Amino acid sequence: MVANRYEHFVSGKYIPPVSGDYFTSIDPSTGQAIAEVARGDAADVDQAVGAARRSLSSWRKLEPSERGRILHRVATRLLKEADDLARTESIDTGFPLRDCLLVTKDVAARYFEYYSGLADKLGGETIPVPGNHLDYTLREPLGVVAQIIPWNSPLYDGSRAIAPALAAGNTIVLKPAEEAMLTMLRLAEIMVEEGLPEGVFNVVTGYGPEAGAALASHPDINGISFTGSVETGTHVMKLAAEHVVPVTLELGGKSANIVFPDADIDMAVMWAMFAIFTASGQICTAGSRLLLDRQVHDEFLEKLVVRTKQLRVGPGLENPDLGPLISQPQLERVLNYIEIGKAEGAAVATGGERLTEGSLQRGYFVAPTIFDGVKNQMCIAQEEIFGPVLSVLTFEDKDEALEIANGTQYGLAAAVWTRNLKTAHYMAKHLEVGSVYINRYYGSGVEAPSGGYKRSGFGRVDGIEVLRHYTQIKNVVINLD
Repeated sequence: MVANRYEHFVSGKYIPPVSGDYFTSIDPSTGQAIAEVARGDAADVDQAVGAARRSLSSWRKLEPSERGRILHRVATRLLKEADDLARTESIDTGFPLRDCLLVTKDVAARYFEYYSGLADKLGGETIPVPGNHLDYTLREPLGVVAQIIPWNSPLYDGSRAIAPALAAGNTIVLKPAEEAMLTMLRLAEIMVEEGLPEGVFNVVTGYGPEAGAALASHPDINGISFTGSVETGTHVMKLAAEHVVPVTLELGGKSANIVFPDADIDMAVMWAMFAIFTASGQICTAGSRLLLDRQVHDEFLEKLVVRTKQLRVGPGLENPDLGPLISQPQLERVLNYIEIGKAEGAAVATGGERLTEGSLQRGYFVAPTIFDGVKNQMCIAQEEIFGPVLSVLTFEDKDEALEIANGTQYGLAAAVWTRNLKTAHYMAKHLEVGSVYINRYYGSGVEAPSGGYKRSGFGRVDGIEVLRHYTQIKNVVINLD
């Protein structure tokens, strides 16, 4: 029997699943059970949506400045409880403890702080129209919003969804991934303790086909935000279409990290490691394709391999450079892609195997892996692996680099390394992605919008832009004659 048991969080309190069923949450560092969690289904989702619907009127009528004060108190509380939250997230996901602490302090708390300041600044506009009329717009909340988040850093993905939705006056039912959900339940407690009215934020745990599908297809939902795989996102969109519900999707990626010969090679090597091996490659914007100009290929790869071999892999609480993959199925998926890469003729420059020595034997650990000699038509260059596996490709000039970078179904992010401002602007203009990083990797903070092109999704998260997706515009015209 697992000592810890977690239930759904609905109407400001924990409630048991209607079915009475629970499932086991696993620590990916050890393969051992850490908790029993409520296994939600349509009945539980219906309870949570009902609670969100009942609280909607009072929440949207609350002065926006007061909504902002509540969110700011949550931000302050997250900073105070950062150590405990980071430890829980590290156990739940296997991510290094210091990374989880960084996310809690600098990202999750910052989301609530940032959107607390925007809560009372969501105005409409006055529109000049013909005749003696006054025409203006009102920006109003969607209503009850469904949020389905992934398992890679729930505090990050949860906070970036929750804070703007609440700032805009919506109420929420959130379904975390079944692999990692414990920090979302604790966050729900914290928000109520800091003054969020009961029912404004609700959490239903469970499996995607049971709880997630029920939430996406619920007739009383007014908007959906989903982050995850293309396959699941497509299914969510189909379910939403039954009730004509707007959807924001942030889906998969196969992002290119492009290095030109005039780049700062040592800096680019450091960021290339960060781009693919952070969170063991389990990030949708991970720089999983490294495009090297032929002139710098040998030097760059040699330095990258040397530094990669120095990385330490271990349980998240031990603060390694890389933790485990999230689950046994994900482990098998990544190992299968490694075998595919070998079969396709790519050369393993380092890694390429599961790690089982000592304390790693029960967890889901894979050595940081680099494939050289990759062709863009290869499976490992086209499909999202979601693990610590880097594909190295070469190019002759910027146009070939663009052809390779844009030659996938994805369009989430890309990076460019060059000292030439003209080259940087040219690449930024022609890359078919939602975010372009120049001489760095990953974005600059919560203030800047991000999202995908092509099959990487649509809509934007972060910054002011996301508030447009959590609100709807009403036009008002007054005859002044």
